[in-house]
Amino acid sequence: MPEQVLRDDARNRYELIIDGRVVGIADFAIAGSAMVLPHTEIDPDRRGQGLGAVLVKGVLDDARARSIDVVPTCWYVREYIAQHPEEADLLAS
Repeated sequence: MPEQVLRDDARNRYELIIDGRVVGIADFAIAGSAMVLPHTEIDPDRRGQGLGAVLVKGVLDDARARSIDVVPTCWYVREYIAQHPEEADLLAS
């Protein structure tokens, strides 16, 4: 299952794409030097397959590549970072 996480600046969101179809989104907003992550969503028929983690990992990888901190207001992103302490350095102080 080849998946891609792409940033869509026009919609202020990241998209998880599988087989050419958007199956998940993560909204974002830039606030100063940080990226606020208020909401993530996976299509109901694709939940329970670990795709939320794939999406959030892609978002955090992109934030790291852009050298931007994150503010995870979405519960799922907060939970993901808590379970992956190697990502905690991305948290805005």
